[in-house]
Order: sequence, then C-alpha cells, then structure tokens
Amino acid sequence: MPTTTPPPPPTDFEGRRSYGSAARVRAPRSSHGIWGAPEDRADPVSLLEDQAASRVADLVPVRHGRMSVSPFTFYRGAALLMAADLARTPSSGLIVQLCGDAHLSNFGLFASAERRLVFDINDFDETHPGPFEWDLKRLVASFEIAGRHRGFADDERRAILLAAARGYRERMLAAAEATVLDAWYDHLDVEALQRWLREEQSAERAEKRQLKRFDAVAAKALGKDRMQAFAKLVTTEDGRMRITADPPLIVPVEDLLEDTDIDDPEAAAREILRSYQGTLPPAARHPLSEYTYVHMARKVVGVGSVGTRAWIVLLRGRDESDPLFLQAKEAQASVLERFLEPCEYENQGERVVRGQRTMQASGDMFLGWQTVRGEGGIERDFYVRQLHDWKGAMDAEKAVPRGTLLYARICGETLARAHGRSGDRVEIAGYLGRSDVFDESIADFTEAYADQNEADFAEFTSAIASGRLLAVQGL
Repeated sequence: MPTTTPPPPPTDFEGRRSYGSAARVRAPRSSHGIWGAPEDRADPVSLLEDQAASRVADLVPVRHGRMSVSPFTFYRGAALLMAADLARTPSSGLIVQLCGDAHLSNFGLFASAERRLVFDINDFDETHPGPFEWDLKRLVASFEIAGRHRGFADDERRAILLAAARGYRERMLAAAEATVLDAWYDHLDVEALQRWLREEQSAERAEKRQLKRFDAVAAKALGKDRMQAFAKLVTTEDGRMRITADPPLIVPVEDLLEDTDIDDPEAAAREILRSYQGTLPPAARHPLSEYTYVHMARKVVGVGSVGTRAWIVLLRGRDESDPLFLQAKEAQASVLERFLEPCEYENQGERVVRGQRTMQASGDMFLGWQTVRGEGGIERDFYVRQLHDWKGAMDAEKAVPRGTLLYARICGETLARAHGRSGDRVEIAGYLGRSDVFDESIADFTEAYADQNEADFAEFTSAIASGRLLAVQGL
C-alpha cells in the first residue's frame, strides 16, 4: 500500500506555534510526569560495566570510587542509565541539540572569546540531537537528588524543581516572542546576572548573603586562569618546564610510553597540534601558531569522564611567563546515540565541538578536534579546548535552599537559550504553553526518578561491596 510523506513543518510564526501545540496530542504535557521502571529495564550495574570496557582499565576503579560517594555523585556518572530510561518515556518529537548530561554541575562561569565572564553550559561530552525534554528532565532531577543529599525539606526541593522548569518555559516563551536576532544574541554575562539577582522582585529574589556569595564566586573565577593552572601544575626540572606528576591522577607522557606506539612524544605532539589547528575557527593567523609544545600529561577529570583518555598540554608563547594549557579529552560515542539517530560525524570530537558551538552563546577560540593513534595502535577521537580560562561553579556540597532556588532558575533559563539556538523555539514554546502544567509534570517525574537513582545507587554500592566492581576511594 503506498505511503504518503508527512507535510513539512510550517515556516511562519503562527504555524510553527500551532505545530508545537499539536505535539501535545502524541505526548500530552502531563504524560511527562510519570516514571516507573519497566519490568525489562536493563541492570544498571551491567550498563556501567559495559561502558567501562572502552576506558583505561586502571582508572575505572577511580571512577567507581568517585561515583560511590553519594547518590548525587553516582547520578553525575550515570548519564547512560538515564538515557536508557528516557528512551522509554513519552517524546514530544521536538528535536534540539541536547547537552546530553545537563546536570547542575555542568553549568557555570567561564571566559567568552570577547573576554567577558559569562554563565552557560560547560560540558558537551554527550551532546547529540534529541527531544528537548530529555535535557530538562536530567537537569531538574539533578536538583532533586542534590537537594536530598543536602537535607533540604520536601517543600524546599519542590520549589527548586518548579523554579528550574518555569525558568526554562518562560525563557523559551520570551525567545519565541522576541525578534529573530534578539533571540539569537541572547546570553547571560556576569554583569547581567548580578543585576538580575539584585532587581528580581519574585520569590526567587536574592538576599544579601546570596549576592555576596555570587560576587565571591565571580571574583574567584576571574583568578582561575592559565597562570593559576601554570603555578599549580608546572615545575622546572634541569631548566625545563615540566608538568608535575601526581599518579594516578596526573601522569607525564614519558611515563606512559610503554603503553603507546609513540617513539618521539614531542614530534608526535607537534604533528597533532598542527593537524588540530586546521579545525579551529578560520582566522588569518590563529594565536595557536605563536605557541610551541613543551610537555603533556594524562590527567583524570570529573566523575563521569574518569577512565576516558584526557590529556593536558603545556605550550609556551613569547617566553616561559607566557604559558598556555590545552586539554584534550577523548570523545567516545554519546550515551544518547544508541537510543536516537546515528551520529552524523565520523569524528566524535567533531560531534562535541559542533554541538558546543551550536549551544553556547560564546565559545572557546581554541575549541577543535583531532584523531590520535594511541595504545595498541587504536585510533581515538579527541576534542581540544583551553584549560581554565576563568572558571566558576556552584559547589553542590555547600548548597543551601535559597541559593539553589536562584541557581535552578538561572540554569533552566540557560538551557532554554541553548535549545533555542538549535531547535525551533517557537514550536517548543507552543508545546509548553503559559500554564504550569508542564512545570508540575517535570517536577513529578524528577521526584520519582530520584527514587530510581537511589535504588540504582544501592545496587551499585552493593556491587562494590561484593567485589563485582572495584573502587578506589579518595581520589
């Protein structure tokens, strides 16, 4: 029987809004509030074991140790588990470039290319196109899980969840009503954020102590730059700058040569840098061309990333007082890909870079990608970025309810800005609507999913206790 191709989405604004509203038929907004583990749900420990197979074996116990600290640290490393679960939930069908791991610790302050301190998403290892609500559910659930970890009351946590969801919805509605260029240029720099915190008249208005805390975070971020990284990570040996070893967290390249096919690490690094430079934004002369290679080391980072190959590369500019640190992180397939459409890029590093450039309002001028042949002669994909170019973030271990309420709204709005650049902000706004139905549904889902995360965490820690999984604590 012949099939008909569905008509393309409309291009006029009212048509786009109506198209988004019509998506409520296949996925009512209230349907997003339901979570219950299906009987055939995959074993969470088995999923993590499968994921560990492609990572550095000696570092996997470090990852497990970091994940075992609390349900929140477990959640940070369990993006694959949640992706598998989200694939079983109702879908709006409204596609955006997803962050893929949009938990609260993956937002923060950093330097823009224009040398402004901005607030945005800062981790894109799992970026991939998918339904917009997947990111929002992961973000809001992180606040519920972190709030439980910090001992927030039930009503305090509920207010925080609704603030994040409402921030997303209201920012998307505003973007849909804005002029095209105003929507595309919209961003949040530290000055605007400070004004908002002082002027906001809603229940989320900051108190003096929150203002002081934020000002302190911003000031600290301005000091967390390449010179601080240089002072912390570099020493001088026989008149030459070298990255200081701190195994297993920091291991210089020369100590790893037995595990690689590299005979001359300096020559290999220079060739890699030359090739990587070709992926940087076009410029008559990129600043990278003025730097020379000095040293590199493998460095363990994060929670979810532990075990993937990550390197820090020390470069020298005019002289030794002009250093630059780059970070090269292995890019494996996004955890979302097995549940969504295949990746359109051959290089997973390019996937990360393209996704980040799409979602961020202002990017890193050193952001690029590369393929490197490493141990066992295996080619692996990497993306490269500048290390510590101003950096500030919320410390979830010190979070208090009032400050978290403010932060949740800011993160929700920031996620909406990012989604509005890659997806159709008018369609999404049409789907969300002006009532709080969607907000309440997202809050309901995340409360139920936090219970699931606690159950998975219990299975995970039991697997460590039984010896099924190895874990190294305190690293």
